[in-house]
Amino acid sequence: MSETLLYTIALTLKKGIGPILTRQLIAYCGDAQRVFEKSESELAAIPNVGSHVASLFRDNKAVLEKAEKEIEETQKKGIMICSYLDENYPYRLKHIDDAPAILYYKGKIEMNPRRTIGIVGTRAPSDLGKAMTDKIVEEMKPYGVQVISGMAYGIDTQAHRASVINGVSTIGILGHGLDMIYPSSNRELALKMNKEGGLISEFPIGTTPEREHFPMRNRIIAAMSDAVIVIESKKKGGSMITAKLAMDYHKDVFAVPGRIGDEKSAGCNHLIKSHQAALIESATDIGYVMQWDKMDELQAQQPVLFYDLEGDEKKIVETLRKHDDLTLDKLHHLCAIPLSQLSGKLLNLEFQGIIICLPGKRYKVVK
Repeated sequence: MSETLLYTIALTLKKGIGPILTRQLIAYCGDAQRVFEKSESELAAIPNVGSHVASLFRDNKAVLEKAEKEIEETQKKGIMICSYLDENYPYRLKHIDDAPAILYYKGKIEMNPRRTIGIVGTRAPSDLGKAMTDKIVEEMKPYGVQVISGMAYGIDTQAHRASVINGVSTIGILGHGLDMIYPSSNRELALKMNKEGGLISEFPIGTTPEREHFPMRNRIIAAMSDAVIVIESKKKGGSMITAKLAMDYHKDVFAVPGRIGDEKSAGCNHLIKSHQAALIESATDIGYVMQWDKMDELQAQQPVLFYDLEGDEKKIVETLRKHDDLTLDKLHHLCAIPLSQLSGKLLNLEFQGIIICLPGKRYKVVK
C-alpha cells in the first residue's frame, strides 16, 4: 500500500476539508503524510487554514483506519484509485481549482484520450431528443472521440447506450460511490461500458447518491470534455449548470435547437439565442467548429514538411505532429516549457504560419 495514497485518501475523508484545501495543504506541507505530522499550531499558520481547520487534525487515528479500509475494499471490488499527483490523472481536469484530489474508477478507461465530448440533457427526453442523441453519437465515431456523461436517466443514458452500440468509448461520471449503480436500471449498461470505457467517481465506496453530489459531478463532466453538447434542457437544471461550468472552463458549448414554446428545449434555445452555445444539427457541425479531422482522413494525410526550427519551438511542433491538436495545458505538460515562455513561442509559430490556434485554446500544425 502506498503511504502517499493512504494519507491523500485520509485527507479527502476528513469532514470540512474540500478539494481546494486538500491540494493547498499538500502543496504547503510537501506531501499528504506531512500534513498529518504537523502540529495544530503549524497547520493553523498555513494561509487560509486557521485554527478551526487545524483542530480537525487533533485525532487522526480513525480517519487513517478508514482510509486503509477504503483501499482494501476498493481492491476487493476491482475499483482503481488515481491521485491528482499521478501521471495518468486527467490533465483536462487537473487544472480546475477544485479538481478532486482522488478519483475512483472502474473499467478500461483512457484518462487522457485525444478528443472528448460531454453530452447532457433532460431526464425525460422526447423521442426526437433520443433520436438526435443516437444520431450525434453515431456520427461522432469517425472523429475518434470519447463520450462523457453522468449516467442519469434520459439523455445521459441515451448517450452512453448509443456509444456502446456504436463502439465509441464512453465514461460515466457518478454522483455516488462505485460500489453501486444509480439508477439501478443502468447496471447492465455499466457492465458494457466497462469494456471500452468505464465509470469514474470522486466519492468513496458507500457514498449514496445525495442531491448535492450531482452538481459536483457536473464540474467533472465539464472539465473533462473538450466541448459540451446540450440536447433538450429546461432553462434551469443540471444540464444548464454543466453548460455554464463548461463556459467557465473556456470549453466550447453546443446546443440542439427545439421548437419555440417547448419547455424541454427552452434551455437549448436560450443558450443559442444568447450566443452562449453554437447551434448544431449534426456531428459535422461540431467537427467544423472544433476543426477536427475524421480519424481516417487524419491517418491518410501526408506528414507536414520539416521546418527549420530549433530548441523549444522544434519540440512544440514535433509534439503537435504526434497528437494532432493539443490544449495549452497539455502542451505545457508534454513539452515541460514554462507557461510564460510557451505562450510567446506559440504566438511566434502562429506568426510564421506553422501552427494555428483553435477554439478552446488548442493548437495544431498547419497541414
